[in-house]
Amino acid sequence: MKPHAPRVTGALVFTTATAAALIVAVTAGGAGAEPAAPSPQAAPGGVTYREAGRFTTAGKPRDLLLHPESKNLYVGSDDLADTADVNEGGLYVLNPADGSVRSTVTRIPGPTGTLGRRAVTRIGAALPGDGVVFGYPLRGIGTARTGDETAAGAWVAGATVTDIGPGTGPGTALVAQGPVLAEVDLATAAVRRSLTLEGGDSFAVDAARKTVWFTDFANRRLYKVDTERLAVVATVELPAGEGFGGFTEVDPQTGAVWVGLDNSVVVYAATGTRLGALSGKDLPRAARFDSATGQAFVVWQDAGDPSLPGSDNDGTLTVHRSADLTELVRPVVLPGNQVQLGVASLAVQPGAEVVLVSSPAQGTITRLERFVPPAPSPDPSSHPSPSPDPSASAPSPGSSAGTPTGPGTVTSPAASPAPAPAGSTAAPGAVVGGTGGQPPAAGPAPAPAPHGSLASTGTTVLSLAGTAAALTLAGWALLRLRAGRPGRTGQG
Repeated sequence: MKPHAPRVTGALVFTTATAAALIVAVTAGGAGAEPAAPSPQAAPGGVTYREAGRFTTAGKPRDLLLHPESKNLYVGSDDLADTADVNEGGLYVLNPADGSVRSTVTRIPGPTGTLGRRAVTRIGAALPGDGVVFGYPLRGIGTARTGDETAAGAWVAGATVTDIGPGTGPGTALVAQGPVLAEVDLATAAVRRSLTLEGGDSFAVDAARKTVWFTDFANRRLYKVDTERLAVVATVELPAGEGFGGFTEVDPQTGAVWVGLDNSVVVYAATGTRLGALSGKDLPRAARFDSATGQAFVVWQDAGDPSLPGSDNDGTLTVHRSADLTELVRPVVLPGNQVQLGVASLAVQPGAEVVLVSSPAQGTITRLERFVPPAPSPDPSSHPSPSPDPSASAPSPGSSAGTPTGPGTVTSPAASPAPAPAGSTAAPGAVVGGTGGQPPAAGPAPAPAPHGSLASTGTTVLSLAGTAAALTLAGWALLRLRAGRPGRTGQG
């Protein structure tokens, strides 16, 4: 009987079990401390339009048209009041990139055919290839192209022309003379057919659906006119109010009609069903659409009256998804764009990368360019890198170093990762530390990775395993020594 043997054996078992438990705990702790999967990058936000130029080369701009084929910017212009020695009225053709003048139409026929410099207040339609149809006070209809100094034109008989748009066929135009909608010949201004409505003085043409939407702001009505028969086929009641009307425009892609009214924009489907409304503190005075992006652009002008609540003398450009009116871009402030000296207009480059907005009060056209801020760089603290393989601290011959591909991004060398030790767990793409007990190659020691990487775990496990083995051997040696000494165990 060896009464001390159980004590030694128990101590040995405790020592071995403690070391083993420590190894298991450290190994498990290393695996459980893997960094969390990186969250996806946030989508770029803050899309807006920035001023890229301000043109003062076209007098007092009253209407804009960016020609779809020639890409020339046509500007109907009036005389500036603060330049008494010069009359800037006429039709200008500008380079939309920098506002430089390509040509100016300064000779426009009067009621008797006399040529003179006249204000151009409305641009009604684009001509094939290049050129525009335009209206000028009081009843004039003209046409001109880039390079022309003299416009072709004629005067419509009857009342003042209050609006102009594309006709239903070549060589024609539609005009409003108060509540009378007429189709006239471009060359002679002779009336081909007409329709008298109960009221109104402005309209928008939906050529694809052979429809004219004629707006009667005074009676708060919108008339849907079939252009083939030139007859009213539906009447839409507009919201009640006492303010002035702003505009009537048709989205050529959807056929929806947008009506600027008081401090809101009311939108109706091609069938006349109300789709929704936009509202703001300023006055909606112009709208354009971009079929390529399905977006609608609205210019809101300040009232220009400091006595009114909220009047700050600044206008706003808003951008919406035309299908559901969702605002897509942060509102763009238009400094000094107020309605006291004239209504703004705008033109949109196909694709909506560029928007041009006029300000009659300032005698300017502002070029706005779409700006998308870059995506933010990932936060290194929230995306910890795996620990480098200690065996790779000194590159072997023929190996290539990682190549940076951008801020915070590195392409790893094309080498196979070392196999993971049995029983260990590694995240996909993680570099597993340790080389089967081999000491690391000479060189600077790699910095420990955050949250305890598997590389440091492997080194710790090996160290603790060695310590446990040494303790176990020492325990067995002590046991054998005690067992071999006579007289220490007594006689049975």
